[in-house]
Amino acid sequence: MSRLAIATAMVAAYNVQDADAYVAFMTDDACEASYRGAVVREGKEGTRTGLTAMFAEFPDNRAEILAGWELGEYAVLHERVFRSNDAQPFEVMSVYSFVGDKCARVEFIR
Repeated sequence: MSRLAIATAMVAAYNVQDADAYVAFMTDDACEASYRGAVVREGKEGTRTGLTAMFAEFPDNRAEILAGWELGEYAVLHERVFRSNDAQPFEVMSVYSFVGDKCARVEFIR
């Protein structure tokens, strides 16, 4: 499975609000962070817990992939994120860093 396909599968799991399926693609010590910034969710379990809380807060949350690229150990997605049906969507670039076939870090540029 390509890095881009894995990142796309992670977004698909995110869209059905399946935190377990999302973190199954990650290393045990993976994290989510702002680009070159603070870690928002640390480790596979921290990511699972954080996503579960976010899905409870935003039950209509989903992301639409606008474009995607892969280069070496990285996949980059341009996404449009919808938090609720009546809120304005916002766009992010998400950078997925891999170790082997597992995602080790996701950084968001907003």
